[in-house]
Amino acid sequence: MKKFLGLATICTLALGALVGCGGGKEKASSDPGEVKVWVHFSDETPEGKAWAQIVDSFNEENKGEYKAVTEYIPRSGSGGGYEDKVNAAVTTNSLPDVITLDGPNTAAYADAGILAPLDEYLEDADMEDVLDSIIEQGTYQGKMYAFGFSESNVGVYYNKTMFKDAGITEEQLPTLDNPWTWSEFQAICQTLTKKYQGPAIDMQLASGDEMLTYAYTPFVWSNGGELVNEDGTKAEGYFNDEKTVAAMSFIRDLVKNDYTTISPVEKGFETGKYPMLLSGSWTMADLAENYQDIDYGILPYPVSDTTGELVSPTGSWQVGMTEKSEKKAAAAAFIKYVTNTESSKIISLGNQVLPIRNSTIDLIKDEVSEGMRFLMEQNQKSGHARPVVVAYPQVSRAFQQAMQDVSYYEENPDLQKIADTRAQEMQQAIDNSLKK
Repeated sequence: MKKFLGLATICTLALGALVGCGGGKEKASSDPGEVKVWVHFSDETPEGKAWAQIVDSFNEENKGEYKAVTEYIPRSGSGGGYEDKVNAAVTTNSLPDVITLDGPNTAAYADAGILAPLDEYLEDADMEDVLDSIIEQGTYQGKMYAFGFSESNVGVYYNKTMFKDAGITEEQLPTLDNPWTWSEFQAICQTLTKKYQGPAIDMQLASGDEMLTYAYTPFVWSNGGELVNEDGTKAEGYFNDEKTVAAMSFIRDLVKNDYTTISPVEKGFETGKYPMLLSGSWTMADLAENYQDIDYGILPYPVSDTTGELVSPTGSWQVGMTEKSEKKAAAAAFIKYVTNTESSKIISLGNQVLPIRNSTIDLIKDEVSEGMRFLMEQNQKSGHARPVVVAYPQVSRAFQQAMQDVSYYEENPDLQKIADTRAQEMQQAIDNSLKK
């Protein structure tokens, strides 16, 4: 299932409430060991069932000391529902002890005083076992405010039959240790486009949503570029750097040479029309259920010719402890439990998502599909979280617009001008957020 639709809109709506916390005092539970938890999914989904199993185990192991009580608040198709309730609770000081939040929201929630830092509670949580990308996305201004309980990644799906028929051999395929460079990837695209008289890959350029930011930032990072500086305070001088412009040129050339398309056939890869697809782990479930005739594999991200650095995108949902919780020890105990090795195994196998710990990867690698194993390994080797910045929704939207500017063209676009314009938009949003 695609995880990222409409995130920028959701986050924009959330920010208004996040920065306007009202007064008052949260009413304490009659049971000091009871932890109230809000989650963004239904108890009837695979994720909900896996969650319930973890909660039951936590309650059994901590009987007489702590008890977690979950309220399931599914998100609507437009991303509302859960976020609406969180926003309303912020203004009335009625948040629970623990909430779930999407990775890119970390900075906004922390900056608004919604979340409490977790660092002092994590000394016994074996953080060296946790993937760097999980720590990266949950950290704001040097403190960890949220702990991811699942992870995600993207790769290049390829149709093995179509590759073979086009004369592309196993020996030509890239590996995590020897990925295709951008030039090598373009050469493969040329071969496939000529053979099948159509696009070689659906790059999901038509998505127009968070998928663009999620899946395309690795091209910038691979070339040594950044969207913003490390502190999340500067976009100008970073997003409009020549390294970003070079990554834009790579995307532009894929469209210009008809190697990809801005108007793909729906389910073109799944129905055997396109040899390749840039997509995430959720596509495996769809292929397994609905397109079993497609013999496919997954390849690593193509890398910059200049750096040769493999970078892949990461990020998913997290748990955080609310600042006004009066049961922080109990809340922290639950957060550590839901992110331990065994809980990560339950979530990963139950919901077909990537693990958050190296120990869990070792535990389940023989129980999952070849594609899942590949994405887990790529995540370990090259995972990179999206920028942790308060104005993330606006930064993300400007990035998406830049990718569309690059690909929707009649004449050759001025890539530097596009980068300058969108960097200025990012900077304005960042500056506005810092004034609040």
